[in-house]
Amino acid sequence: MAMQSVMWKQAVEWLAAAATDPQECKREWDYGAGTVLVEAGRYWDVLSVPDRLGLLALDYLWRDPLKVPGPTLVDCTARRVGFFLPPDPVSEWIGFGVRHVGRGSWVAVPPPYRPAGRLEWLVPPDGTGALHSPGTLESALREATGTLAVLAPVSAEPVALDGW
Repeated sequence: MAMQSVMWKQAVEWLAAAATDPQECKREWDYGAGTVLVEAGRYWDVLSVPDRLGLLALDYLWRDPLKVPGPTLVDCTARRVGFFLPPDPVSEWIGFGVRHVGRGSWVAVPPPYRPAGRLEWLVPPDGTGALHSPGTLESALREATGTLAVLAPVSAEPVALDGW
């Protein structure tokens, strides 16, 4: 239990460091609404994708049992998944519904140890600064896009009311 406590502390410090006022950030997580705005582009960028694509890509990233994917956040109301990656002001991510959030943008985040409202960590930060590898994430997103393209015609078929 002590090891997990240290990990959560490190994760809180790492994530709060991106806030304008890290102490106020931690207070808000503990006693306020539970989410804070932190600046993207300094420690990390976020690639936000539609939830079906993001959840499937994350599933592909979990295939290697020896590699834990980087921090991944889900917004249940907006139906989006955000992958935290190294800051890269010149990268261009192209795809339907894909948004790259970098320098000059702010991201609402809950504390790494619990969900807050509509936001929840699918993979919380571990405090080491580990992030998604852009190349690995791109491959997972490409594979997920291919899978969804094949499934889309099937899911578009009408379903009989009696289930047959």
